[in-house]
Amino acid sequence: MLRVSVFINNVSAERFWDIRKPIPPIQINTNLNLVELEKRSEDSLEVPFVLTINYNPSIAQISLKGKAHVMGDKDEIKKVYEEYKEKKPPPPLVVQSISNVVFVESVLISRTLNVPPPIPLPQIPPKEPSDKAPSGPDYRA
Repeated sequence: MLRVSVFINNVSAERFWDIRKPIPPIQINTNLNLVELEKRSEDSLEVPFVLTINYNPSIAQISLKGKAHVMGDKDEIKKVYEEYKEKKPPPPLVVQSISNVVFVESVLISRTLNVPPPIPLPQIPPKEPSDKAPSGPDYRA
């Protein structure tokens, strides 16, 4: 079984929008790049990554850089590394582990900058109006 440890080495964040102005409707673009898979030993890999978050219009920018250490038995590591050399995508466990850590960190940073978080917030559908008129109070004392 693969084990993934994620470490963030560099954090860069900046708010460009004046704090006194209300934030307009925005589009948030997130980009997680796994730069490379480097074999460290027979039972470990290192995966450098970069997460960039851009807001449009340009109200802020967030960037996180780091490395994930992937450990497992020799056969698993060899298989993952060979698939990488064949230009196949990395295992979902590696991508998911990295994205979980960096997106949680980016939400905390966005809160510090007082900008919307880079994840979609749940949409609550509007309540459908009923055809019946209320017959009385909707509470009892």
